Amino acid sequence: MAGYDDRDGKIWMDGDLIDWRGANVHVMTHALHYASSVFEGERCYNGRIFRSRDHSERLIRSGEMIDFHIPWSVEQIEAAKQAALDANGLSNAYVRAVAWRGAGDDMGVASARNPVHLAVACWEWGNYYGDAKTHGAKLDIAKWKRPSPETAPSQSKAAGLYMIATMSKHAAEAKGCSDAMMLDYRGYVAEATGANIFFVRDGEVHTPLPDSFLNGLTRQTVLQMLHERDVTVHERHIMPDELESFEQCWLTGTAAEVTPVGHIGDYRFDVGALTRDIAHGYEDLVRT
Repeated sequence: MAGYDDRDGKIWMDGDLIDWRGANVHVMTHALHYASSVFEGERCYNGRIFRSRDHSERLIRSGEMIDFHIPWSVEQIEAAKQAALDANGLSNAYVRAVAWRGAGDDMGVASARNPVHLAVACWEWGNYYGDAKTHGAKLDIAKWKRPSPETAPSQSKAAGLYMIATMSKHAAEAKGCSDAMMLDYRGYVAEATGANIFFVRDGEVHTPLPDSFLNGLTRQTVLQMLHERDVTVHERHIMPDELESFEQCWLTGTAAEVTPVGHIGDYRFDVGALTRDIAHGYEDLVRT
């Protein structure tokens, strides 16, 4: 595949379908300097974006959390995503909607007078972690920690919150890992760099309480699946030294879908029956 700036196709941008290579922004764009940007990652299966409206609603909320209003309604965002898919002839694809403060009258921390833009791109994208869906992903333990919700808007899918995720994932890949598990500011287990995390012990599921990181839509979907299977779930604070007591582990996210984990640091996990059941059940659900 060519680089993401050099592809055929169309990107929806501020109401128009633009040639992929021409969907550019000015170097003085506020988001480039101050991370005033929010986004959604979504997957389209057989012509239908899974939980599409929920993603559009969250995009708007994310903008509000970092103090800007996206000047498009949920219905208009839904139409934009469909237009991008249609223009590129895609029915199975990853969909990226992104909103940001652009260049305008302000250049500094304050930017209330600068316009807010919206774009939607889509492309074919396979398994986020490659063959880890079969063998289990290998995770490092990141040195960077998820910040307190008093420090950053943790329930916003804001671009700035991914800076430490990028650094953590780069460090993990340098060690031959697929990703990294992050702790929060208190030292509790939080999530991977772009996915939520679940553990299994004695047939029961344990997952971190999302009070300092994003409560993902895939996470919420999997919690409902576990409820329907009468699996006991404990949403709670988890200390890192508990990892040795867990038998199974998996990650959830729109890009990751449901991906088994085989290693976190020196800890090992089985790709067990419950993990496989949830992974296969999710695959069926999103294509229904």
